Amino acid sequence: MILKFLFDRIVSFVALLLLWPILLIVAILVKVKMPGGPAFFVQKRVGKGGKLFKCHKFRTMTVNHSGSCVSVAGDNRITPFGATLRHYKLDELPGLWDVFIGNMSFVGPRPDVPGYADKLEGDDRDVLKLRPGITGPATLKYRLEDEMMAEYVAQKQKEGDTRNAQDIAVEYNDTVIYPDKVRLNCYYYRNYSFVKDIKMIFCTVLGRKMEYAGERI
Repeated sequence: MILKFLFDRIVSFVALLLLWPILLIVAILVKVKMPGGPAFFVQKRVGKGGKLFKCHKFRTMTVNHSGSCVSVAGDNRITPFGATLRHYKLDELPGLWDVFIGNMSFVGPRPDVPGYADKLEGDDRDVLKLRPGITGPATLKYRLEDEMMAEYVAQKQKEGDTRNAQDIAVEYNDTVIYPDKVRLNCYYYRNYSFVKDIKMIFCTVLGRKMEYAGERI
């Protein structure tokens, strides 16, 4: 994957040079529209080989919040401006720095919080052989994950489930979404293609779908 490594470094460097005005503007808007906290959200995530690294995003939630790392559309922890950043994936732009310094790649599995990666067993641990990515097959398939979570929660509550939305969302993530993401990411590792990487990047930027692993993502 030498070509992938070189591509990540060169393109992330060029992207940072070209997009720094946009990053600056978004950072200022976060401070203005969500005062009282930092512009960036920095959290330890699990990287290649299971090593922890600091993942950078634009902050999309209120400062003093608690609860699960799993969120749904309409989550009261997410601010209106934060929801906009998430919808258009602008909150991921600081990840260009993580790609440039080698902690992440443009394409790969999303970096997990400690706890989820620890539960991977057997061949599923192949996911940890990859650098986490800003986008990837699982990211494309679940690009509207927050909205999917919200629909599932609403349906379960309509059926009479009395648990709070967060607990329902965590259950859906742990039993349906996360295992499917692991499946897709393992397929990505075992069937790597640089051409597919480029296609996934374009599909992410343009908001399009593509055929991958026998399905449309």
